[in-house]
Amino acid sequence: MPQRCTIRATLALCCMLAMTGAFALSLQSATHKKEPVDEQTLRSAAHRHGILISAAAAPTHLADAEYSAILSGEFSALEPENAMKFALIHPRPNTDPQPYDFAPADRLVRFAQDHDMQVRGHTLVWHRQAPDWVTHGNFTAAQLNAILRDHITKVVRHFGDDVFAYDVVNEAFNDDGSLRSTLWYNQPGIGFANGGTKYIEQAFEWAHAANANAKLFYNDYDNETINQKSDAIYEMARDFHKRGIPLAGIGFQMHIGLDFDDPDKLRSLADNFDRFAKLGLEIHITELDIRLRDGDAATLASQAKLYGEIVHACLQQPNCKFIQTWGITDKYSWVPQFFKGYGWGLLWDDHFQKKPAYFAVLHALE
Repeated sequence: MPQRCTIRATLALCCMLAMTGAFALSLQSATHKKEPVDEQTLRSAAHRHGILISAAAAPTHLADAEYSAILSGEFSALEPENAMKFALIHPRPNTDPQPYDFAPADRLVRFAQDHDMQVRGHTLVWHRQAPDWVTHGNFTAAQLNAILRDHITKVVRHFGDDVFAYDVVNEAFNDDGSLRSTLWYNQPGIGFANGGTKYIEQAFEWAHAANANAKLFYNDYDNETINQKSDAIYEMARDFHKRGIPLAGIGFQMHIGLDFDDPDKLRSLADNFDRFAKLGLEIHITELDIRLRDGDAATLASQAKLYGEIVHACLQQPNCKFIQTWGITDKYSWVPQFFKGYGWGLLWDDHFQKKPAYFAVLHALE
């Protein structure tokens, strides 16, 4: 009788321990399931494809904690929206003791370095946002040549290898493929008014001399599909490639609307990317936003679909290495100011909430 009780007691104890162990394992498993999982970001998804995902940024917005958190958490690169343009970075003549103001752009570069991001420079030569001392200085072509050479050299050397690429020349062509009449080209120009793209070539040579490691790009809008403008840019690129001019790639701005979601346009976009890639050039999508007339659910869904298609077009082209939106949030977007009646162009709304377009981009990158 005492022996049987001992056996029963032992069995009961074993069962109790087993149940306790099973409960502990169950509790441990349940606790483990509740542990947070690293959230997928645009940055991590793009990294797997060898693509930099970037946003144009403004140093004044870095004080906005939500803005800074999104910029550093979701993007692997940034580009100054305005802080490197001539009027802002070189606001005073070279006769002034301090002709350059690098502080705002330097702040963006430091932010990028602190968050393991790369920096793309924008822009060295553009007919807009030149300072008054240049546009109203009544300079000769020879004087403008010296001014522009100094500007390109000082800016590129200042940032050194902290900036991996530059839009050297921006928007130099008209829609019909002719060269735009500008201060730098022929009004009076820098000495190549009758030389076609020679002034563009000269700017690339100066930038390359200042930093041979930087990737140098020509950047434009409405050059996304095969048309007169993109044909002219292609002919320039082919000529530069043939003669060894240091052109690394083409920037396609892509400020577009929902009308771009057309099979013919998307096919033309892919074919256009392909012909530049065959020259050995990198493809950068540099200023992407998709403007809308309203922010209702159906319109936002259409925007999301088109964002996904643009990202897909980049992924289908091995030479497409960079996708950048022109800003982060609708709160600070340039669209409403420059396209009256339009807005809602970016991946986050004006309350920093992710829009359907964000998830479409993320899904396309996954």
